[in-house]
Amino acid sequence: MRTAVITPAAGRHRHLMLQQLGLAAGSHAPDQYLVVAMDDPDIGAVLTGRELAATVVDCPVSNGNLPLARARNLGAARAVERGAELLVFLDVDCVPGEQLLERYRQVALDAEHRRSLLCGTVSYLPAPGPDGYRLAELPSLAEPHPGRPAPGVGELHRSEDYALFWSLSFAVTAQTWHTIGGFCEEYEGYGGEDTDFGQRARAAGVPLTWVGGAPAFHQYHPVSDPPVAHLRDILRNAEIFHRRWGWWPMSDWLHAFADQGLAHWNPSTGRWAVGPGSNCRQRPGEPSDPERTRG
Repeated sequence: MRTAVITPAAGRHRHLMLQQLGLAAGSHAPDQYLVVAMDDPDIGAVLTGRELAATVVDCPVSNGNLPLARARNLGAARAVERGAELLVFLDVDCVPGEQLLERYRQVALDAEHRRSLLCGTVSYLPAPGPDGYRLAELPSLAEPHPGRPAPGVGELHRSEDYALFWSLSFAVTAQTWHTIGGFCEEYEGYGGEDTDFGQRARAAGVPLTWVGGAPAFHQYHPVSDPPVAHLRDILRNAEIFHRRWGWWPMSDWLHAFADQGLAHWNPSTGRWAVGPGSNCRQRPGEPSDPERTRG
């Protein structure tokens, strides 16, 4: 099964270099490694001359908001044009475990799971020491994120909770990608586009399967909780999602913004807005997200 790894990137060059090294050290190398550069002309130089050749796909940024959905769609389109049968998406911060690609391939070749949206486990690493991370040590540094299923090696877990899907590490066959229809490109900036993709998979009748033995390791970088730097992106993208699916995603973040006076829920308009309100004592009646960690 011809396999392509697709990674959108803008900056985070050291993280990208370790991902490239991790892919080269895996039990099976991908047939294609596509890095979608979102307004980052330096990525080609970062990747050139290193083990595991990479193809850089340019994705212009028109208004300052990173087009993550469009970047993934561009990468997938290029991969399929070049004959990819299995699409593996990795966040730029994620280093694949040694068996990640082989495990995704193994499950995708199984007729029972060929149509599934496949999600591996992701472990969040602590800050590295002065010499950086060592690939061989990554599995011992962190456990899989507790907010998502974590089946053991060789195990699979079917789930009906599509709100748990995240885009840090997942795989689909090219046929399943077309069935889902890719990512909705209305989303720009941070938040919401991956939750939307999960709902598109649900609506298309694509099973969600969590895959044991396909670990990825998320490299450390500073984050804020809630992610106040992305306030306007999150409010805008949450409204797009609500219009499309009828409920509010990222609700824990929205409520945290409200508690800090950064946003408020207006019950008369049924919308979230920037700025203080009545400290959001009256909440919208949407399902609460499971624990989220992104970035």
